[in-house]
Amino acid sequence: MRLRRLIRHISAAHWRTRMLFPKATLDAIEQAVARAERTHAGEIRFAIETSLAPLHVINEMSPRARALEVFAHLKVWDTEYNNGVLIYVQLADRDVEIVADRGFQGRVTQSEWEAVCRLMEEHFRAGRYQAGAIAGVDAVGTLLARHYPSQADQLAPGHNQLPDRPTLL
Repeated sequence: MRLRRLIRHISAAHWRTRMLFPKATLDAIEQAVARAERTHAGEIRFAIETSLAPLHVINEMSPRARALEVFAHLKVWDTEYNNGVLIYVQLADRDVEIVADRGFQGRVTQSEWEAVCRLMEEHFRAGRYQAGAIAGVDAVGTLLARHYPSQADQLAPGHNQLPDRPTLL
């Protein structure tokens, strides 16, 4: 099983990631994040990674563990209300992970986050990458709006603490 995963990661091509998430799709995701963030006081980051480094695969790093690293690397934790959320797409493992900052502890259940991941993965399996990404952003936005409704002062220019543009790793 580990050998098969290693081969899948080594053979994953960045050009395919660009094909699945072209500029128009990245633009649409960015617009969806900006639209969602107008409805709540939370922050959403979207990251797409083609594959893991071979050493990570050999050491059996899970997509979840990598998502936690990306959460820290992108400084999603660095928000005023500890309410940043990372949507992490790992293409070689065909996995979506959501990492939420500590401000969501006791507010949003793991099963709610997992439902968003499964929704996105279902779209992705059908080849609907843009639709799946936007559905995920919208679903996360709905959860954030429930727990961190926006307030007028938070909608002021400069409130956006994290970039809305998806990151390709």
